[in-house]
Amino acid sequence: MRVQGQTAIVTGGGSGLGEATARALAAAGAKVAILDFNFAAAETVAAEIGGIAVKCDVSSAESAETAVAAAAAAHGPARILINCAGIAPGARVVGKTGPMALDDFRRGIEVNLIGTFNLIRLVAAGAATLAPNEDGERGVVVNTASIAAFDGQIGQASYAASKGGVVGMTLPIARELAQVGIRVCTIAPGIFETAMLRGLPQAVQDSLGASVPFPSRLGRPSEYAKLALAIVDNPMLNGEVIRLDGALRMAPK
Repeated sequence: MRVQGQTAIVTGGGSGLGEATARALAAAGAKVAILDFNFAAAETVAAEIGGIAVKCDVSSAESAETAVAAAAAAHGPARILINCAGIAPGARVVGKTGPMALDDFRRGIEVNLIGTFNLIRLVAAGAATLAPNEDGERGVVVNTASIAAFDGQIGQASYAASKGGVVGMTLPIARELAQVGIRVCTIAPGIFETAMLRGLPQAVQDSLGASVPFPSRLGRPSEYAKLALAIVDNPMLNGEVIRLDGALRMAPK
């Protein structure tokens, strides 16, 4: 699907991977709606790319329904959905103070897994009503998992489970939505330069980058964005999970 002239929604578009992808989509000619819990950050990016910002808690049905409706009112139903909203909870199942709080585990699942599904169901419902393009496509969904879905480390039970769920639902949803010409793929990034990692000491960042076989550095959000746009562009990419990690396989801790 050609990006130019298309309507797009990017969750978590106020920062990190989502911001880079929102900027890349806009530069390629898409009309972009940025959905983010951090509305101020979304507003800043939207103003710079000529898009719109909508506050959204992706884990809430009501919030997501309102946000998707607002995006559709501004640009029309979205044909492109990039799911980047997420959190990275970290806690041992049994720590020094006792068992992990169940709500801490649940929150990772709600935002990363349920939040991803929440936006897919809403955007797909709208895209399914649109006229297909010359290839029969009505829409494209790109989700964000993590290599933690495959190489989860100690302390990442909630995060790895949530991202593993995103991986696991990619193919069945792609198979279902194929009937209406909507493709679904997932990117599983490795260690990327996000706000969380940039807050670490430089020596720690350098050490993390050195653990990547090649290129031996942290991934750049722009590299995620390039892959997301390549997925949108290539009609034969469907039902696939693509690792974007420089051949990194994470150690237990």
